[in-house]
Amino acid sequence: MGKARPATILLDAGALIAFERGNAKMRALFREVLNAGARLVVPAGVVGQVFRVGARQVPLQALLNQSCTTVPALDRPLAEAAGTLCGRTGTSDVIDATVALLARKYSALVVTSDAGDLRHIAPELALEKV
Repeated sequence: MGKARPATILLDAGALIAFERGNAKMRALFREVLNAGARLVVPAGVVGQVFRVGARQVPLQALLNQSCTTVPALDRPLAEAAGTLCGRTGTSDVIDATVALLARKYSALVVTSDAGDLRHIAPELALEKV
């Protein structure tokens, strides 16, 4: 890791899955966030993409329950903005669009396993591949 991180890190589904599976890079990132007092943002739609059997997803539950973690709702204004962004970019993944919109809102670094799709939607985003 080693480099300075922004105050806000946004995780997409691939990042959450990597964390849950014990990925060393994701676990180190989480420790850095805790030590630095940074904020994690996990869009509600992303939670829906990875949440399956809560009783078996202890690492995921622990991450989501941290005081540093924010889970913004997918409300009507965000849903409409995501749909509009999909229309402008010729894409159809509303959750990727919400990731991009929230990353802009929070000036966040996005940790993702799918940098190509996000880069297509919002080329200006700061991305880190997991």
